[in-house]
Amino acid sequence: MLYERALRIDEAAYGADHPAVATCANNLGRVLRAQGNYAGARTLYERALRIGEAALGAEHPAVATYANNLGGVLRAQGDFAGARALYERALRIDEAAYGPDHPEVGTDANNFGTVLRAQGDFAGARALFERALRIFRAALGDAHPSTKTVRQHLESLLQQTPPVSDARSS
Repeated sequence: MLYERALRIDEAAYGADHPAVATCANNLGRVLRAQGNYAGARTLYERALRIGEAALGAEHPAVATYANNLGGVLRAQGDFAGARALYERALRIDEAAYGPDHPEVGTDANNFGTVLRAQGDFAGARALFERALRIFRAALGDAHPSTKTVRQHLESLLQQTPPVSDARSS
C-alpha cells in the first residue's frame, strides 16, 4: 500500500517522532478505518496523536484532527465515553484556533452530536447538530455534502426523539 510506503519513507527521512510521520500515520489510519480495520486504525491514530502533541503542542489544530479521527474509531468500537472526551477536546481546540463558526468546528460539533445521541443525550445531540447545520449552511451552503449529512442526522434524531408533552395543558 502506498501509505505504508510513505510512512516508512518519512520515518527514515525524518525520524519516528516527526510531524510528517504523524500526518502519514493519520492518513494510513483513515484507510484502515475505511477497510473496517479499527484496531489498526486506532493504533495509527493514537500514534499520530502522541506525535502531534509532543511535536506541535496539545492545542494545535492537527492534534484536533487526530483526536477527532481517534474518536471516530472509539465510537465505532463502542467506547462512547472515550469518543466523547476526544470529540470535546477537538471541538475546544478548533474553536480556539478557528473561531466558533468555522467548518472544522461544524465537523467537530456533528461528530460530538453522534456520540451524545448514542449515549441517549438527545437534547445535547440536537443542540450540536443544530449548531453544525448553522455553521455548514453559512459557510458551505445547503447543497454541500456536509450540510446534507448534518441535516440527515438532525432529521433522524427528531424522528427518534419522543415529543415533549406540556403537563399544563392536561
